[in-house]
Parts: sequence; C-alpha cells; structure tokens
Amino acid sequence: MLQFISHHTDRYTYLDSIRMALAGGCRWVQLRMKEADYDEVRAVAVEAQRLCKAAGATFIIDDHVRLAQELGADGVHLGKKDMPVAEARALLGSGFIIGGTANTFEDVVMHHRGGADYIGCGPFRFTTTKKGLAPVLGVAGYEDITARMKATGIALPVVAIGGITADDIPTIMQTGVSGVALSGTVLRADDPVAEMRRLLKLVKDK
Repeated sequence: MLQFISHHTDRYTYLDSIRMALAGGCRWVQLRMKEADYDEVRAVAVEAQRLCKAAGATFIIDDHVRLAQELGADGVHLGKKDMPVAEARALLGSGFIIGGTANTFEDVVMHHRGGADYIGCGPFRFTTTKKGLAPVLGVAGYEDITARMKATGIALPVVAIGGITADDIPTIMQTGVSGVALSGTVLRADDPVAEMRRLLKLVKDK
C-alpha cells in the first residue's frame, strides 16, 4: 500500500500534486491542507475527489470529518489533535474509512478501540512537511509497535509516514508495516510521475 499525502510547493499546487500522484499510478490519496481555511479545503476537495474517482483511487480527507461526510469521500484521517477516532466513527458510521495517527503502541490501542480502519504511524524521521512532530520512530520503532500489535491480536494495517525516501522503503517494509505514506519525496523529484511509479514498484516488490 502506498498512500500519497497532498502537499504544495513553490512549483506545484495541492491539485497538481494529486494529479501527478494519480498519473504515476498511486491509488490512495489523502488531501491534507493544514494551513488552509475550510472554504479553501472544500473547493480543492471537490476537484480532488473528482480526479480520484476518475482514476479509481481511494480519496481520504485529513481532519475535516463533516466535509468528508458531506462530499461522500471514501474516508477521513485524524491526527492526534483532531476529532477522536471513536467520535468520528459514531458520527460517520461504518461506511467510511477512518485512519488515525499514532506515535506509540498506546496510540494504536486507542485507535483500535475507537474503530479505526488503519494506522498512520510515524514519523519515521524528521520531515519539513509537518509541524509539531512527535518523537521519530526509525526502523526499531516500527518493529516494536508491529510486534506488540501481533502479540495482542491487533490486526490493523500500519502505514509508515514521515520523511521516507525511496532508499528507506525496502528496510521499512521488512518491519511488519503494510505500506508507506509519502509526500515530499515525490514532489522533490525531477519527474514526480516517474518517481511515483518507481516508489510503487518498491512497495509492491516487498
């Protein structure tokens, strides 16, 4: 599983980033616009959802539970400072995918009890695309969390996130995680579409 987290740069808009990810074969997109106001997020979300539907991609909205519900997005991803997963599940019911951000095994347990469908676990290392980072996990952190999940019977998919590059993927995919989430490593590439194709192959080869 490879998830693309939308971002913007001096060169690309949020929608540019999503178009390139889809063109490169990514089929799971999360719209994350932390600094934008609701109206701006909604306007981009409508177009992003159209692009994802046309490509047959899963479309997840970060943070905005009500917007995900209104637009009929595939789901929502909730950070540690967003609405609790359990509250979102009560509001949305079973028809939406809900992901929760985790930095510790205790976070995973909380999201599992709340009804999460997957865990976005990180950060792997320091990343400039996210502010207020929790402590970095590294390879050992993922090995520990996935081992404890297995020991306690928690079978949620874990997606590694946070400063991951192509060179990291083979090692990360050995730790028991189900996939990776990427943003900057795609957009910094000379050819983001080709880079996405290369990254997808790295994830699927493991």
